[in-house]
Amino acid sequence: MKTTFKPGRFMILVLLCALIILSGVHAFQNAADREEGIRRGLDIAGGLYVLMEAVETGDQEVDDDAIERAIAVIRNRVDELGVAEPVIAPQGDDRIRIELPDLDDVEQAREIIGRTAMLAFVGPDGEEIVTGAHLERARAERQPERSPYPFVSLEFDSEGTSLFAEATEKYFGEPIAIYLDDEVISEPVVRAVITEGHATIEGNFDYEEASELALLLRSGSLPVELRELESRLVGPTLGQRTEEIAALAAAVGLVLVLLFMIAYYRLAGIIAGMALAFYLSMVLWALNYLPTTLTLPGIAGLILSIGMAVDANVIIFERIKDELRSGRTIRSAMESGFQRAFRAIIDANVTTLIVTVVLFILASGPVRGFAVTLFIGIVCSMFTAIVLTRILMRLAFKSGIIQSGAYVGVKI
Repeated sequence: MKTTFKPGRFMILVLLCALIILSGVHAFQNAADREEGIRRGLDIAGGLYVLMEAVETGDQEVDDDAIERAIAVIRNRVDELGVAEPVIAPQGDDRIRIELPDLDDVEQAREIIGRTAMLAFVGPDGEEIVTGAHLERARAERQPERSPYPFVSLEFDSEGTSLFAEATEKYFGEPIAIYLDDEVISEPVVRAVITEGHATIEGNFDYEEASELALLLRSGSLPVELRELESRLVGPTLGQRTEEIAALAAAVGLVLVLLFMIAYYRLAGIIAGMALAFYLSMVLWALNYLPTTLTLPGIAGLILSIGMAVDANVIIFERIKDELRSGRTIRSAMESGFQRAFRAIIDANVTTLIVTVVLFILASGPVRGFAVTLFIGIVCSMFTAIVLTRILMRLAFKSGIIQSGAYVGVKI
């Protein structure tokens, strides 16, 4: 039985499709913005990759605790540099993998990562007074009326304040050497007893050097010595080109799939295309606003989830075709087809979701990026296949567009 064409419902369908297309275009434009859009990983945005090895020196033992403390120190330093989404993770028993995407100053980052930053104030008799462990605050300052050069101001904790007060009284009129990594960087003469716990490191610094020194002191010293095993610089041009190739491959594959769906399922294939467009916009918005980083394996996971989204629509349409061949009406076949397809879609997608969760927990680095994008893609594809495709199919039927089984690919 043919349904009467209803302009009102047809306009609702057209408006909904237009909103889906606009959402997809806006999501794609936002994602393509390399500054404000989706955060790119090292392999796309470019940046610095460093592999460090912890080395035992003297009484410093390399164990899990030392590696974790070294990672914490490096992370504090990197956070001060303002690097977005850095990857700092253990690799094996005594190595640390560092990935810093989209860096402004690579050499500065490499210097800050590996420097031990052992600070010590030593009296003229060679006795150690206070160390970096007593520091509460370190910052670069400028006071032109006091010195033409910037300096680093220090503030000690209560124990350091007491020790420093005793030392300045003991060594009044004598120099106190300030060591950084066993190198004398300043040797000021004590001209007053300092009881407030404040000190300064002065030298022929420019402000950038003073800020870098303050950063190292604030971050703390590394608990073990780190030796650089490997480092490489990934250029942003290469990463951008790789991203463009991956995006082109995804676009070509998507167009071919849509052409197949339209040729095989007719109007239902066009509806599946609308659902797929909304699925892509949902994924792009999720990647943009969730704390995720897109890597090349992540793009692979996204492309895989596109295939799964199409597969869900294929299951639905094949169930509808089966119902039509058994003699059901269009409306009855559609409702029954969605109900029969629902369990198969849920079973297939939930098992894949479990795998992505296991991958995320056990893996690290790029494999985690793959798991995250695949998880997001599957969740979005389930929603569009089960909910949006059903809404669009119902609207198409109620508006009078779907008149027979031929509109979903059943030969008459």
